[in-house]
Amino acid sequence: MKYLALIPIFLATLFLSCNQSHNRKLLAGEVNSEESFYESMELNRQWPGYRGYFASGYLDQTHLPDSFNVETSHNIKWNIQIPGLGLSCPVIWDNRVFITTAVSESDSEGYRTGLYGDIEPVEDSSEHIWKVYCIEKSSGEIIWEKDANRGIPQVKRHPKSSHANTTVATDGYHVVAFFGSEGLYCYNVDGELLWKRDFGLINSAWNVVESAEWEFCSSPVIFQDKLIIQADALNTAFVAVLNLSTGETLWRQERDEITGWCTPNVYFDGEKARIAVNGYKHRGGYDLETGAEIWRMSGGGDVPIPTPIVWKDLVYFNSAHGRHAPLMAVKNSATGEISYPENDSTPGSDFAWFYDRMGAYMTSVVVYDNLLYRLRWNGSLSCFDARTGEAFFHETVNPSSFVACPVVSDNRIYMVSEDGDLYIASTGKEYKLLKKIPLGEVSLVTPGIAEGMLILRTASRLIAVSST
Repeated sequence: MKYLALIPIFLATLFLSCNQSHNRKLLAGEVNSEESFYESMELNRQWPGYRGYFASGYLDQTHLPDSFNVETSHNIKWNIQIPGLGLSCPVIWDNRVFITTAVSESDSEGYRTGLYGDIEPVEDSSEHIWKVYCIEKSSGEIIWEKDANRGIPQVKRHPKSSHANTTVATDGYHVVAFFGSEGLYCYNVDGELLWKRDFGLINSAWNVVESAEWEFCSSPVIFQDKLIIQADALNTAFVAVLNLSTGETLWRQERDEITGWCTPNVYFDGEKARIAVNGYKHRGGYDLETGAEIWRMSGGGDVPIPTPIVWKDLVYFNSAHGRHAPLMAVKNSATGEISYPENDSTPGSDFAWFYDRMGAYMTSVVVYDNLLYRLRWNGSLSCFDARTGEAFFHETVNPSSFVACPVVSDNRIYMVSEDGDLYIASTGKEYKLLKKIPLGEVSLVTPGIAEGMLILRTASRLIAVSST
């Protein structure tokens, strides 16, 4: 009988082992080359973190409906309220959706949207509760919710920000939420807290005006059995890799960097896995296993926000603010100290192409079918050849403000304005707007995509668009 009691433990261990092995194959493809890495990307049908699979921002063969109406509920699967304020993006794995929020008595202040340059943070010393939600994708029912932390925020937020900006990361077993100064938390998919880490104060304030505290916004990244985090702030700057199962630090590299709000990414140079990080003083790459610096570069936009995006043998960096607004394609073979190019036409051998004034302040780019799309804060959408950088069009989607990143599915680009309108354009070298759909509320969040479903987050709601 005592051996029978061990059967559930054995089955649970077997499930975890198989699940982690399966996820490693999906998330990394057990890759040993660039080719197998990108082949594995096509196999993954999940949306496991910020902007989906390796922040790529696209998922095909989803069969999303051509149109929907939030007011009449046409092609709306469910529409639920999420308390508090949060700019974390929906993360989707199988039939579960994960989201975070920070709840306080001052939530009624909401967000101040629009194109403005005010730098003063929101004055709010009320108690907050940092929460993680797991929602059933098919019904919108809450499976579980967890209070990760409770207290007065250690850092103030920008009027266009929240205290829950970062998107969770999952591999189908672990669910990791990073709230900056309020801690790093790892749950399993059933809501059990596996471990947590406290990195102390991470003062995400603008280095030029230290009173301009704008809150933390660098999402965690899961790759194989590792967790990658980046924290560039006024009082600290580092990139680190943790053991995903235990939270133990495997390595940590201090960075000579100003405050940034960038999410890291993973790229490959042949068989070697690298970590790509954006920044102003220290844009570059690190060895995934050892933390050794592979290459570095300074210069560009001095308020770095967008994440690096990987396509084949290129890594795209993008930023703006100050004198420069670079958009560049860096070769995955780059090594050593790289100088900021003096002109667009001759950037150097480490670049496939470079523009000094084509970058975006807020949004990451998306590469789809050999074309790169860049959406600016002011609603300007541009299309480039991903390999050569040749520009095909520069069009204004709407003279509104956009901080949510564009995403793509089945030859359609989805762009959400702060005013709360979803713009759908066709992909390709010529700009064509297909639809403008109101969401009924302001929105600053990049959508999540699953098979047959588009998930949108507005100021207070989570909306699932589906025709089935």
